[in-house]
Amino acid sequence: MLITYKIELKPTNQQAWLIDQQISGSRWAYNLFLDINRQRYECGYHYMNAYEFSKWFNHDYLAANPDDQWIKELYAKSVKQAFIDADTAMKRFFKKLSGYPHWRSFKRGQGSYYFVKNSQQQIIACERHRIKLPKLGWVRLKEYGYIPTDAEHFVIKQGRVKFKAGRYYLTCVIEQADPIQLTLVNDPIGIDLGLKNLAILSNGLVYGNQNKSSRLKKIRKQLRRLQRKLSRQYCALKARKQKEGRSATDLNLAKTQLKVQRLYQRLTNIQIDYQNKLIAIVVRTKPLWVALEDLNVSGMMKNRHLAKAIAQQGFYNFRVRLIAKCQQLGIPVHLTERFEPTSKLCHNCGTKKVSLKLSERTYHCPNCHYTNDRDLNAALNIRDTKNFVLAY
Repeated sequence: MLITYKIELKPTNQQAWLIDQQISGSRWAYNLFLDINRQRYECGYHYMNAYEFSKWFNHDYLAANPDDQWIKELYAKSVKQAFIDADTAMKRFFKKLSGYPHWRSFKRGQGSYYFVKNSQQQIIACERHRIKLPKLGWVRLKEYGYIPTDAEHFVIKQGRVKFKAGRYYLTCVIEQADPIQLTLVNDPIGIDLGLKNLAILSNGLVYGNQNKSSRLKKIRKQLRRLQRKLSRQYCALKARKQKEGRSATDLNLAKTQLKVQRLYQRLTNIQIDYQNKLIAIVVRTKPLWVALEDLNVSGMMKNRHLAKAIAQQGFYNFRVRLIAKCQQLGIPVHLTERFEPTSKLCHNCGTKKVSLKLSERTYHCPNCHYTNDRDLNAALNIRDTKNFVLAY
């Protein structure tokens, strides 16, 4: 079974410099692929895919551009993977699955250092507290024992190192023995996602909206102030560059940008931690199945009054994490049809209350006089509905 692990690295100053070099080379190769193919299209030549481009790059481009020979000092697999990533992005554009790929930017922290297990004999060594990476040697891990090095059939297949908000993160794909499948003995669980509360479970548990806590409100207040400061510094920098050229304001701007990135990363980490704890509680009950509503998040985001609150809840990330964890443990996941009126149906008799308003937080059935919390009634309907598809 292939499982992905993400962990923070603790490199030395020399290793951090080498990682930055590898990431910069990968970003440069990605942008070069896009630029060359754009020029070929304008001149009427055919499109070069990643493997054809790699041959042309090694035999023709470097011979004609000796100033770019520095790329040969980097890890070759990482450079080639950058060509493959750019080729994948272009092919998605050709199939109209996404827009035209943009250049990777240093300011946005894009690019990665890719490594791979080349053959059956090669081993990417990993211990409890460190991992051996190509061109870097042994790099220490921030959290000891997180990667299960003592697991059966443990093999690191590939991975990437990325830089984000002043920190280095390792993401690696590991092949290990399949986990023991759970014996599903308890009642199924339906989950209704919302804005007032993140999740309402059919067994009566309610998990509130973390974004309403004083802790997150304080962080977002700091973020707003820092963004205003960043805007002022940027305007001052533009004004000074017209008169003086480069000044010390560049460094101050970079420091403020890093502070903003760290606050964004902190908000993301809090959300991920909260969602992971909720998912762990759900799967530990060993339900027969987990039912979830197939929300149209992109359509919901078009409501400008609720878009910010919906984005902060992270509905789609919660769904992806829940499905991945249930698939790993063998728990079926039912995705309720998108337009199933789960909030308007009475769980007791099945009557549809068409006149139900969003402001009504308690459901009163006009037919059987059944009364229950609106969200709990929806969670029960999500659990018991027959209009669903399996998530995996």
